[in-house]
Amino acid sequence: MRKLFILTAIVFLLMPMLAVAQSAFDGTWKIDTNNVNFPKKPTELVLQNGMFDCKTCVPPYKVKADGNDQPVTGHPYYDTVAIKVVNDHEIQETDKKDGKVVSTSTSTVSSDGKTMNFTFQDASDTNGGPPVTGDGEATRVANGPAGSHAISGSWRTSKVQNMSDNGITWTYKVSGDQLTMNAPTGQSYTAKLNGTEAPMKGDPGVTSVSVKMVGKNTLEETDKRNGKVIAISKMTIGADGKSAKIVYDDKLQNTQTEYTAMKQ
Repeated sequence: MRKLFILTAIVFLLMPMLAVAQSAFDGTWKIDTNNVNFPKKPTELVLQNGMFDCKTCVPPYKVKADGNDQPVTGHPYYDTVAIKVVNDHEIQETDKKDGKVVSTSTSTVSSDGKTMNFTFQDASDTNGGPPVTGDGEATRVANGPAGSHAISGSWRTSKVQNMSDNGITWTYKVSGDQLTMNAPTGQSYTAKLNGTEAPMKGDPGVTSVSVKMVGKNTLEETDKRNGKVIAISKMTIGADGKSAKIVYDDKLQNTQTEYTAMKQ
């Protein structure tokens, strides 16, 4: 959700032409949550014997599920996780950074065990502003170990809805040989359109971006964290100029998400 910003680049001699062509990218864009192809790779969780194991988290972690804050390392958005077992079909998670709550979620497995509904509030990178909120549904792909909590197993997200606008909108503005991105959650950058890396502001998980043009109407952005590529996204403007197809490759999770954004 928070890593969906796509920019542009082109060689120096063509900059005047690009400034005109890129007007199609200028403006505020909003993701259509009804038109998303979620990753095929499932999320794998195990809750058993009082321990919660997020096997597909990057990096993975295993903590006590006793409702208390448990330290985790390697995650830029949080440093403790608390898992509370509500009942045999529901859990609540609270994530903190430096002692401050940054996100909460509730996950509830259906009585037949085939679906999981979740709600969330995420302020891990809203820079003091309102949290991103929403809810969704996941479908079971595989069962967990025998005797484990109903949350255990492999799950594939099938729906995310009721997302707050601050989590699915952003604005582009091309000016000369630069493009500026701003998001309601406080992320921003101004990048030259020649592929030079530029700093990302307001996102603890992304330190720099670089951009380039791929074809006539496609912009490609590469996100890095401390020099390591963590995501590559491509945005292609539709013939109507009002919609865009975006493909987001998460290099950490090794997943791909495809979705549509609409110009507001």
